[in-house]
Amino acid sequence: MKTALKIILPLILIGMLAAGGFIFFQGVDVAVLNPQGEIADRQRILLIFASALSLIIIIPVYMLLVFFAWRYRDGNKKAAYRPNWANNKWLEITWWGIPCILIAILAVVAYRTSHELDQFRPLDSDVKPVEVQVVALQWKWLFIYPEQQVASVNLMPIPEKTPINLSLTSDAPMNAFWVPSLGSQMYAMSGMSSKLHILANHTGDFNGSSANISGEGFADMAFTVRSQTREDFDAWVEATRGHTEGLDMTVYEELAKPGTVDQPVFYTLADAQLYDKIVMKYMMPPSDEKSDNTQDHESHDMHMDHEMEGM
Repeated sequence: MKTALKIILPLILIGMLAAGGFIFFQGVDVAVLNPQGEIADRQRILLIFASALSLIIIIPVYMLLVFFAWRYRDGNKKAAYRPNWANNKWLEITWWGIPCILIAILAVVAYRTSHELDQFRPLDSDVKPVEVQVVALQWKWLFIYPEQQVASVNLMPIPEKTPINLSLTSDAPMNAFWVPSLGSQMYAMSGMSSKLHILANHTGDFNGSSANISGEGFADMAFTVRSQTREDFDAWVEATRGHTEGLDMTVYEELAKPGTVDQPVFYTLADAQLYDKIVMKYMMPPSDEKSDNTQDHESHDMHMDHEMEGM
């Protein structure tokens, strides 16, 4: 009786914890399981498929664990005692064959979806995409709309059901752009420009964050993607353009200083090449610095020549 309780009580506890967890998560909005965009929806399907495939192995293993613990317990005298039993080819085929088949299936699916959901691959749509240039700063996000000639900090308005082509870079430590409700994340690195494509199927505000620890203000480095109708998006562009401070390199250098912002900030884009300048500032030294370095090298070479002549 005591042996049975040792087995039954843990099972009851596990069942209660599973039921409690299920009830708890009924009222919790888990972004990756509640997709609002095409990419996120396909990623959720892949996640569920991989989890279900894993359960084909996990559930039988735990059921057999309970069965063996009960069947071959010390108090069960009816269980067959086989100290010289070595192996069974059918059992070997079963517990090696099934996992190999499942891994092969998962490998094929992972290979196909890795190409279909490639972050660099543009989304298929009849709607003209909106270009957004993203800059990770310490510790805020700058969104530049080159075609609309506006920019914003920590708020990225987008039109619904429209592909958004993102170009991402960093003017700070390496970071990662992630909007769980819309799918995918992409790293942003200094001196490099990455690509990411997203699409929101519905209107609403979707939380975004940094997915890479980048310093003291990392915890506050959050932003909002605001999906709205095309009319509302165009109205925001018109309200922002010409009625806000112009964003050029001088204003940008002040904005790029380490610090957080409490409310979204909007700008009129005064320099159409701003994003390219941010990327290129890490690609080569400024002309004055380059000239100074050249002079230093020439002076060093002349000094070495005089030393060689003295020898």
